[in-house]
Amino acid sequence: MTTLWVDAGRGAAGDMLLAALWDAGADATAVRAAVRAVVPADVVFRHEVRDGFRVARAEVVPDAEDTRSGPDRRWADIKRALATAPLHGRVRDQATAVFAALAAAEAEIHGSDVDRVHFHEVGGHDSIADVVGVCAALHALGVSRVVVTPVGVGGASGSEDAAGTLGHGRVPAPVPAVLHLATATGAPVLAGPGAGETCTPTGMALLATLADGWGPLPPLRPAALGAGAGSRETPGRFGALRVVLGAPVGPLGDTGADVALVTSTNVDDLDPRLWPRVLACLLEAGASDAWLAPILMKKGRPAHTLHVLSDPERASAVRDVVVRETSAIGMRVQAVAKHALPRDEVSVALHGEHGVDHVRVKRAWLDGRVVNVQPEWEDVAVAAARTGTPAKVVLARASALAQEHGGS
Repeated sequence: MTTLWVDAGRGAAGDMLLAALWDAGADATAVRAAVRAVVPADVVFRHEVRDGFRVARAEVVPDAEDTRSGPDRRWADIKRALATAPLHGRVRDQATAVFAALAAAEAEIHGSDVDRVHFHEVGGHDSIADVVGVCAALHALGVSRVVVTPVGVGGASGSEDAAGTLGHGRVPAPVPAVLHLATATGAPVLAGPGAGETCTPTGMALLATLADGWGPLPPLRPAALGAGAGSRETPGRFGALRVVLGAPVGPLGDTGADVALVTSTNVDDLDPRLWPRVLACLLEAGASDAWLAPILMKKGRPAHTLHVLSDPERASAVRDVVVRETSAIGMRVQAVAKHALPRDEVSVALHGEHGVDHVRVKRAWLDGRVVNVQPEWEDVAVAAARTGTPAKVVLARASALAQEHGGS
């Protein structure tokens, strides 16, 4: 269970976030492999000193023989490259979502169809490598939750040469793509620090797409720190982006409870015959439990609330299943403290005139003794059908044998 907190109040860019994640311990080999799977380029990491502080840098170096490093690429080209690259599924999905957000912002700015959007600077090797590299770094670090401060987007009195990003001239800072991304995603922003651009479209797209929450440093036990700087230096101002990696502390304090998440959503338009499959898919995705509660919504419509209990590292997989298998378009996530008894599983042998049936039984322990047993229903049903014994009798026998199993 790993939380990443991103301090983006002084601005953000793709290379800054990538460098900070490497500084916090992300495996450089895994990052480079993911980047090279999409574009013919390498990522060089190094440390340097800025204003008296050590920071990390990440520089994308295209292959010398590559002739496709020009900045102009269509959204369809990048989407196709990500779809066919040998990437981990989560890395591919996150990188695709980041570029989809960028494409939507560019389409809105230019009044064009999203499928016809041409990326300029953000279509070059640098930005593609930054996006893929960040997603690969998050996967390598095992990050399950990302929390980001409000993002410093620059001063309104400044302006930037946006020929690379938007394809024409100088535009006000913050640049339009950054503000469109913040508006579309609800990402909180703040002015500055200083005049001019402090957040790039790639940086905002990464943070707005990958963030699970916004705000100050959440309760956690820090395990690693990182600071990443970009190519631009501003004398007298520490312009690096910082990250803190750690294990979350339980919502009820440090009580020894495990941290779990409850993901909930209200659904009133799903064919009820689909719910068993939804619950099964959630459990297959790693949810600890999933259940439905009948509710009455506005205008008297009957509906269900879907609740899913999961460890934080499974939260993204749970959300994917909810969106893919139901008609939900949003959900709530609440942190809870979970106390669970130690448990194990034993197999008990039921001897009868028809032979031996083996039934798996889950056992829960407290203070060195078994306090609860629960036979696996599938095994009970098979044994009952094979022997013609009532299922309730098989349940009772298996439970008694499991109790007698002692500490084995």
